Amino acid sequence: MKILFQGDSITDALRNRADIHDLGNGYPKYAAELLKKEYPNKEFEFINLGISGDKAESLKARWQSDCVDLQPDIVSILLGVNDTWHFAEKEAWMPNEYFEECYRDILTQIKTKTKAKIIILEQFLLYTPDKAFFRVDLNPKIDITRKLAREFADIFVPLDGIFAAASIKKEPTFWAADGVHPTLDGAKLIAEHYLQAIKTLL
Repeated sequence: MKILFQGDSITDALRNRADIHDLGNGYPKYAAELLKKEYPNKEFEFINLGISGDKAESLKARWQSDCVDLQPDIVSILLGVNDTWHFAEKEAWMPNEYFEECYRDILTQIKTKTKAKIIILEQFLLYTPDKAFFRVDLNPKIDITRKLAREFADIFVPLDGIFAAASIKKEPTFWAADGVHPTLDGAKLIAEHYLQAIKTLL
C-alpha cells in the first residue's frame, strides 16, 4: 500500500528531499512507525513530498508530478496555515476564494486521475500572543477545508479542535512552541490521531 504524505513544513519536517522515502522528523515518521507496528504483516510504501513554505497554490503547481504520477493508494494532505501566515505581516490576506479554488483543484485531480483515498488533516494554530490575530483569516479558511473535506475526503482529522482540546491540559507551546510547528509531542499527537483515522481504510 502506497501512502503519500503531502503538505508544507509540518509534513516536510526536515526530510531529505533527495529521498522520497525519507519521512523527516514530523508526524509522517511517527504515523508510519505506528502503522507498521499495528499492521506488521501489511506491506507499506511511505512517501513524503511535503515542502516547507508551500501554500495551496504551490501544491497545485506540482500536483501532477508529486501526486498523480505516483498513483498512491492513500493521499494525506495537511496544508493551509501558510495561506494565512505568509500574508499576515501586512494583513493583506489571500482571498478565501483563491484558497478554495487551488485546494479544490488538487482534490479534484485525485478523484479524477487516481484511485486514491483522501485523508484531509485540518490546518491548525495553537495560541501564541504574536499569532492570535491570524484567526481573523485562518478560521474562514478552516471552514473552507472542512467544506472541501465533506465533498472529497474519505477521512477528516480535525487537528485544530484536537490541539485546542489538548491545550486544556498542557500549555499550547508544549504542542507547538511557535503555535504552528509541532514539537515532538505535537507530532506524535497528530500521528496517534492519524492512526485511528486511517484504520477504516486499511
